[in-house]
Amino acid sequence: MTLPSILNKNNFSLPVIAAPLFIISNPKLVIAQCKAGVLGSFPALNARPQEVLDDWLSEITEELASFKSKNPDIPVAPFAVNQIVHKSNDVRLDKDMEMCMKYKVPVVITSLGARPEVNEAIHSYGGIVLHDVINNRFAHKAIEKGADGLIAVAAGAGGHAGVTSPFALLQEIREWYDGPLALSGSIATGSAVLASQAAGADFGYIGSAFIATEEANANEGYKEAITKYAADDIVYTNLVTGVHGNYLKPSLANAGFDPDNLPTSDPSKMDFGPEGMEKKKAWKDIWGCGQGINAIKDILSTSELVNKLKNEYENARNKILSDAA
Repeated sequence: MTLPSILNKNNFSLPVIAAPLFIISNPKLVIAQCKAGVLGSFPALNARPQEVLDDWLSEITEELASFKSKNPDIPVAPFAVNQIVHKSNDVRLDKDMEMCMKYKVPVVITSLGARPEVNEAIHSYGGIVLHDVINNRFAHKAIEKGADGLIAVAAGAGGHAGVTSPFALLQEIREWYDGPLALSGSIATGSAVLASQAAGADFGYIGSAFIATEEANANEGYKEAITKYAADDIVYTNLVTGVHGNYLKPSLANAGFDPDNLPTSDPSKMDFGPEGMEKKKAWKDIWGCGQGINAIKDILSTSELVNKLKNEYENARNKILSDAA
């Protein structure tokens, strides 16, 4: 299947979608990602109070349009807004969707539920919807309800993550689906992006590597931790949001928890409404990240990181071609 024009590879310097990072993703980071040629994104809930979302979308659209007009030969990737479509976020979701429609946001990434009315609203102005899923059953539901593409969130992904092997998850989805597909799960190098394509994805979906960038809205301790720790320093728990995800053990220990003996959270109490989000501020020093962080050694600018990924991608590709010759 041909990719939608919004996801045309000519708009990318590298087949990468930068994941929306809770608290961390902001206009500065998104703009830098898109200018570097990878799709930048942020959660709508990062814009607080809600009225700030209008300012953020205005800044991003105007800056990218200006940059494109001045640099017509440089690939500038589209941007995305992540919408939590869980029922607990209904009040905020309606207002945020109005802003997405006002600015004709090119890509909307939906999480924690698949809702036809959201997809239809984005389609009304020509936008596309990518829905993140942790298993094949949810993938079927997302496409049935009108999503244009999928993000397969496999084992090892940062933040909310599944437990299925990326190879198994991609195979199961590609058995019946030939549309746009990104892979999330420990992708922190250009060679991992190439591997995701070889396994059946169109894009690698990268989150944790962008935490350790100059533009990211993360404190220096968080950024340094990303460059310091590895997969063994990560624990999979639903304690923080009610949804299982991967978090750095040292940050949990610093918050007073025993990372090897964590309590569990009741998923039915999951709340992304105003009260729930206020409670989550207390968790701001518990740091989510994926298992691929051992590959992240330095805090870089976004452009430096993307250039590093591009070099790794080309080197891996050339090695495979050379070995096959």
